[in-house]
Amino acid sequence: MTARIILWIKTSKMKQNLKCYQVVKKNCFKFIKSQETTKEKFKDKEKMIKSFLIPISYWIAKKTSKKKPLLIGLAGGQGTGKTTISTLILIILKKYFKFKVFKISIDDFYKTRDERLILSKKIHPMLKVRGVPGTHDIGLMLNFFRQVKNKKFKQIKLPRFDKSVDDRCKKKLWYKLDFKPDIIIFEGWCVGAKAEKKINLIKPINRLEKISDKEGIWRNYVNDQLNKSYKKFFDQIDMLLYLKARSFNLLKSWRLKQEKKLEKKVKNKKKNLRVMNKNEVLEFMMTYQRITQQMLKSCMKFSSVILHLNRNHQIKSLRFK
Repeated sequence: MTARIILWIKTSKMKQNLKCYQVVKKNCFKFIKSQETTKEKFKDKEKMIKSFLIPISYWIAKKTSKKKPLLIGLAGGQGTGKTTISTLILIILKKYFKFKVFKISIDDFYKTRDERLILSKKIHPMLKVRGVPGTHDIGLMLNFFRQVKNKKFKQIKLPRFDKSVDDRCKKKLWYKLDFKPDIIIFEGWCVGAKAEKKINLIKPINRLEKISDKEGIWRNYVNDQLNKSYKKFFDQIDMLLYLKARSFNLLKSWRLKQEKKLEKKVKNKKKNLRVMNKNEVLEFMMTYQRITQQMLKSCMKFSSVILHLNRNHQIKSLRFK
């Protein structure tokens, strides 16, 4: 391929991206503003949209068929910005490409607090804490995918989870999906995670596993869930986008910031708040550590798109497989 042709292709793509950007920027900036605080502002938002999210959206658009919904998984560690990135991609796909898009989080499919309490008594006390595979209602998730693929689509009601009270919302507040989507964005920290080899589960990786899971019952149960029901569910996803941070320690600092934002959002608005303090957040993240670190290592192998994040929480590079 000659240098002239390469230059022509690059110029065409730049014009294409600019055209899309002009159409979507107002809506994207409006959403970004809603996520900012007086102390924390998004940096290089124009570059993020133009250089990364628009190219991803074009890539998704080429793989979308009107015959059946395209199921996109979007994963990343705690605090990587999954909700922000997935929402911006949704805006671009709807506004510019005119696709019918529906987005939901794996977090909305958490078992209720009462269900997790029962699970903690039957299997292991640590299963009372939401987060890891085994604490989601896999039946509801599988049913959702089954219904949305049905040719005779009917309205679907899907759960909504309120983290500030650590429980599922009342049914009147559930999502109502009254159209058959062209694209479904299913985001969550462990979406697409793979089970580990049993031998890797023998040694605890942090203080929580060492003290609270001495016999390895909890981590083996979680791993078994990944190997069985969750694998069945994740195998239905057509492509996986992964937000890759540098390290687990960096994720901890981002997660602490995330909890502070949640605290401000719900302050003085709800009773029985369950917003966590610093020590609770760090202990909570220990339950995520094993799978998160495993995904940081293996994501390059099984993800369709890798979004590399720098220390400042910004996308620094993009890799398609």
